[in-house]
Amino acid sequence: MADSTQQDLIGLEKKLLERQDKLDVLREKLDHEKEDLDKKRQEYLRKIEKLASMTAEEANSEVLKETEKDASAQMAKIIKEKEEEARITADKKAQEIVLDSIKHGALNMIPEYTVSVVKVAEEDLKGRIIGKEGRNIRAFEQATGVDVDLDEEGIIRLSSFDQVRREVARRALEVLLKDTRIQPFRIEEVVEQTRKELEKIMFQEGERVAQEVQVFNLPSDLYPILGRMKFRTSYGQNLLVHSLEITKIAVHMAQEIGANVDIVRLGALFHDIGKVLEGEGSHVTLGVELLKKYNFPEPVINAVAEHHEDKPFSSVESIIVHVADAISAARPGARYEDLQKYGQRLSEMEKIAKNYEGVEDAYAFEAGRELRVIINPGRLSDDETVILSRKIQEEVSRSQAVPGVVKVTAIREFRSIYPETPTS
Repeated sequence: MADSTQQDLIGLEKKLLERQDKLDVLREKLDHEKEDLDKKRQEYLRKIEKLASMTAEEANSEVLKETEKDASAQMAKIIKEKEEEARITADKKAQEIVLDSIKHGALNMIPEYTVSVVKVAEEDLKGRIIGKEGRNIRAFEQATGVDVDLDEEGIIRLSSFDQVRREVARRALEVLLKDTRIQPFRIEEVVEQTRKELEKIMFQEGERVAQEVQVFNLPSDLYPILGRMKFRTSYGQNLLVHSLEITKIAVHMAQEIGANVDIVRLGALFHDIGKVLEGEGSHVTLGVELLKKYNFPEPVINAVAEHHEDKPFSSVESIIVHVADAISAARPGARYEDLQKYGQRLSEMEKIAKNYEGVEDAYAFEAGRELRVIINPGRLSDDETVILSRKIQEEVSRSQAVPGVVKVTAIREFRSIYPETPTS
């Protein structure tokens, strides 16, 4: 009995010790929690003290900061996901916009050459064009500034790098072939009338182009300048076709990305207008000066000034005009650099000759191998004309990379007419 009681006491003591250990653990845990609560209490007390000294607006601001801090991680995650999605779809979307813009800018392309052809119904007509001792054909070449080739049967070829001259010559020749009066004075009269008619045609062409791209209320002086682009090429690419093409491409791109369509439309249409203007400086400079003269909006002027990246881009519209220009010019077969250099070389040759005193006009032929100079007979004698021809030949050969020998033909013709016959 005593042994049993002793064992019960030992067991009870053991349980009490175990319970004491558990209580000690719980007490220690509670002490830690109490310390944490005290720290948080002190922290909140500091915040309450701070808020107590704030205005309602300052307190709201503090609450918003805390909220933003909590939401910043979530916002960063969302932004990162959206950026990744944009990267995946951006290239595809950009490709779709460009391809769709090219489709809207598609035009019928016409190859440009430096030769125009006039068909002849009868070979006998060529004799009338040549005239006695070649006087008619000389008068025609002098009046038009083109080279006439009669060698091929059934056609007459008119050669010149200047397309306006060639068009005047073609139209004038067609009139003369129907006319029985083919003589120098009649030739000059028809050529002059044709020039005036072509000016009207250029006005109508400029008006048509503006309407096609939905540009209205332009100053009337700008229509013939636009129409002149029909008879101008840039690297073998017709300037008017190129301008129409990039205007349609640029407008569609602007519509797709939400840019200012009106600025893009005018900037694209007039981006190369300087190429048909006379004056000092690049075509960009000449184009900008023209638009300033007619008080175009500054964003349009900037689009023209920046389309070759001569200046940093100032707007999305300028970038669109630049990109559309690159698309039109860079497509396969659009341009031929040799033709552009050819035209520039012949223009320089003519310019050199015209700089000499006593020279009325000058025309380059045969890919720059021949230069015909029209002399004012009242200012230079025959001997002075011979000396001038040699000077021009030496300067052209020295300054221009022309294969072979340059032939300079100076024409000095004195006329006395009584009574004077009007040529209008």
